[in-house]
Amino acid sequence: MSRRTRQVGDLLREELTDIIRNEVKDPRIGFFSITHVDVPTDLRTARVYVSVLGTDEEREATLAALRSAAGFIRHHLKPRLHMRQIPELEFRDDRSMEHADQIARALRSLREEAAQRQKPDSSSEDATR
Repeated sequence: MSRRTRQVGDLLREELTDIIRNEVKDPRIGFFSITHVDVPTDLRTARVYVSVLGTDEEREATLAALRSAAGFIRHHLKPRLHMRQIPELEFRDDRSMEHADQIARALRSLREEAAQRQKPDSSSEDATR
């Protein structure tokens, strides 16, 4: 990823978040966060990774609403971005935060189990002294 595509991706993430929160009035859009925007070197498309807080139905509804509003969003991007061509927007589900939470819970559980195993060992050592 070049410096230019990284800059465009960061700018798109900020502008998309602002447009979706303030301009798109679709009730299907729930609590979301744009986690990453991947832009290829030709700048013709943009993969927008969206994390949605809620059930699977709410996640699907939010993504469907964003996909249906892609043209509207591009129209609002045009005056904000000083680019010759506004990229086509492709919204994708990003479950990385959910995955990270599952890993954190598993690690916490393992840590608690290890602590439970150590407690009986240390008390039996005290009893033998």
